[in-house]
Amino acid sequence: MATTDTPTSTLITRVGFVIERIINVSKFSERDLPDYSLRNFQERGFTVGIGGPVGSGKTALTLALCKKLRSKYNIATVTNDIFTREDQEFLIKNKALPTPRILAIETGGCPHAAIREDISANMGALETLQAKFGCQLLFVESGGDNLAANYSRELADYIIYVIDVAGGDKIPRKGGPGISQSDLLVINKIDIAQYVGASLDVMRRDSKLMRGDGPTIFTSIKNDESVDDVVELILGAWRTAGEPGTQGAVGDDE
Repeated sequence: MATTDTPTSTLITRVGFVIERIINVSKFSERDLPDYSLRNFQERGFTVGIGGPVGSGKTALTLALCKKLRSKYNIATVTNDIFTREDQEFLIKNKALPTPRILAIETGGCPHAAIREDISANMGALETLQAKFGCQLLFVESGGDNLAANYSRELADYIIYVIDVAGGDKIPRKGGPGISQSDLLVINKIDIAQYVGASLDVMRRDSKLMRGDGPTIFTSIKNDESVDDVVELILGAWRTAGEPGTQGAVGDDE
């Protein structure tokens, strides 16, 4: 086994594979940053990774973002499920985008591997969408996973991690790379906080402790509360990357 230390991660080589083990998970300022100088946006458009535990609202956020952006921007999305295509079917049923713009990956039993250790299936799907549509923005939604999951920077230019109040107000202080090192932490379902005994003040305090200056947005995606704030941060990151992609709204029939 060979190990090489870097400021934010440890690379462990074993049996020909390179596995990235995340350390310094509580330091937002030391997270891996995208290097746009090395990106070929013609091959794969600006990619937004959406991760988080099961049931936190990842698919609901993906749907909301697609509906808000499709009238002005050229977008497409990839969903990840463990054994089904449930999330893809949900997005199609709710008319997030025309069906050809929504692809699905079945990851098998380890969904976080598909967004970090072996991103080939997701990269292939995103590149397929890019070749067909020349997208300005691509979304990739991970399968539901635990707090240890986060995206590889090779896959996601902008990383959103979604948790919700139903998991308890202790979740932010439990940490993990998604909470601490995502570009944006979304705390969802604030409309039910009083019913599950979760304190938004505690979650706000602990998010600040875990993330420092990293942005955190409290949302009720179901009620369209603060989703526009998420949109603005995504577009801000896309503009920083040079506004890549072919301009044009998504049509209803493709």
